[in-house]
Amino acid sequence: MKNELLFFEREDFNILKATKYDEGFEIVGITNYLKDNSLIDDFDTLTTIVDITTIATYNQGNTQLLGEEVLRLFKDSTIFIADRKYKEFLEFELRYCFEEFKDIVIARPAETTSKTQIIKNKHKKITDLSEEELNLFFSQFRESLYGHEKFKDDFFELVKTFRIFNKIKEHKILSLFLLGESGVGKTEVARTLYKCLGGEKKLAKVNFGNYSSEFSLSSLIGSARGYIGSEDGEIFIRVRDTDIGVILIDEFEKSNASLFNYFLDVLESGKIISSMAEEIDLNGFIIVFTSNINKEDFPLRISPELRSRFDYKGQFTLLRDVDKEKYVEFRVNSIAKKVNKEYGIQLPEDIKYYFLGKINVETFNNMRDLNKKIKKTFVDYLSEEHSLIADYEDVTSQSNMSLGRKIINILK
Repeated sequence: MKNELLFFEREDFNILKATKYDEGFEIVGITNYLKDNSLIDDFDTLTTIVDITTIATYNQGNTQLLGEEVLRLFKDSTIFIADRKYKEFLEFELRYCFEEFKDIVIARPAETTSKTQIIKNKHKKITDLSEEELNLFFSQFRESLYGHEKFKDDFFELVKTFRIFNKIKEHKILSLFLLGESGVGKTEVARTLYKCLGGEKKLAKVNFGNYSSEFSLSSLIGSARGYIGSEDGEIFIRVRDTDIGVILIDEFEKSNASLFNYFLDVLESGKIISSMAEEIDLNGFIIVFTSNINKEDFPLRISPELRSRFDYKGQFTLLRDVDKEKYVEFRVNSIAKKVNKEYGIQLPEDIKYYFLGKINVETFNNMRDLNKKIKKTFVDYLSEEHSLIADYEDVTSQSNMSLGRKIINILK
């Protein structure tokens, strides 16, 4: 039996989400875990909170059975929340799953920004840069994105053309469609764009692997049937919460015709429009669409109307070993700076050689796997050399929780 289930007021969800984000947590829905229980094996209790509201409506009549079968698979330290609207129902149906049921108390700010003001938030865009700033951006972008030299050359020309035609109101959004196997660096393009443009908050990312149901459009742009506590829709929340004019649409091919048509209109109008007719102007934005399909399947999965709207279509291939080594050096130096700042520990300047000696980049084709290896090696190094983590695999006790969460956040 889990310790407790916490209930939030629907109108307080965005405040709760922002508060927990500042504490190092992300709130996720339980839907994907209901569909595929094996995902729970990789669940991180130190950085993730589960919203189980969906259980109240997911399989009516079998809520108790569903809850008992799935919730027991999560670790006891997992934090669970739900919409207070379903409190009485869930208290009864999940009475054998939780020891306690409590309300979350939210401290409301004295003044809140109106929805219209939030929608008009200023995003820094590539069209805002001076020529000097643009040259610096390109220099940083080339250094920070490893491999894919042809893409970087093509992107340089694309941006120059885009800035000219955007200025005369002939081209509103620069759209990139990147194909290739998982882990070859497609999503890294969007992250690198965000960082090189000076992002200080969080990249606006929507994963379309979560948007295959008949209600996917409602979830994306908002409606009564959208995400519980997030009536504006995920894409509006993501864009409002970011400070840079870059959007990442990941695993685009996993969606459906209604969302394809929606983005056909977005690329034409230069705006995202919600179900409540509210809009955010994306003029000057870059939207990076990624897909794991290959170039042969591309015309079979994406309509010709939508294909013609993408400004760039390219396939990413595996990185060379020399590029993987450069990536290891970059990640190690980046993590070392964060550790130095957080703990006041001056790590050796030549620490990269330790990692290059420990990691055989030839054995990694997937960059995500390589990044996991870098993080695991760094945790081992901190444990051995500085005794910062007693046991990486078991940082679950209350005494270690704060330290463990800090380490995990640093290694992101």
